[in-house]
Amino acid sequence: MQKSRPTQLKRQRERAQAERRQEKAQRRLQSRARRADMPRRADGEDPDIAGITPGPQASPYHDFEFPHEVAADADVDADTTPDE
Repeated sequence: MQKSRPTQLKRQRERAQAERRQEKAQRRLQSRARRADMPRRADGEDPDIAGITPGPQASPYHDFEFPHEVAADADVDADTTPDE
């Protein structure tokens, strides 16, 4: 019985897989080096959540006036007359 030989297509696929493996290994090394070069925080606090306290948070809109509220306040002020 005769064994079949790998085709050119199979060889191309294997070369492409080997190249992808090498590229992936290079990316891993680069990311490890990049992470190693990053400065460590001394206090161990995550910068993404720095300053956040548990519980209810202050409203980010506390100083903001909505346009429809401003218009309603202007109408009320125009309709009333000051008592002297």
